[in-house]
Amino acid sequence: MASAIWNGVVIAESDNTIVVEGNHYFPRDSIKAEYFSDASARTSCPWKGMASYFDVVVDGQVNAEAAWYYPDPKPAASDIKDYVAFWRGVKVSRR
Repeated sequence: MASAIWNGVVIAESDNTIVVEGNHYFPRDSIKAEYFSDASARTSCPWKGMASYFDVVVDGQVNAEAAWYYPDPKPAASDIKDYVAFWRGVKVSRR
């Protein structure tokens, strides 16, 4: 089981993460939606495609653009379609 934790709160848990470039991608249905809000940021990866972002919000504190996902990845990254990964202080650990 992998968990993503920020500000002492588990914001995602799954037995089915996919590791790409050292990042655990969590299935979209494994994130706790109450801690996420859409962010306007978009970035592009040459082989994965266009990434969209979420802000992570816990106890009124915002971790801007701390989660990202690929809603329409390029074919080489099709396995992570709508999976969510984390950075910016979100700790991912395996139990």
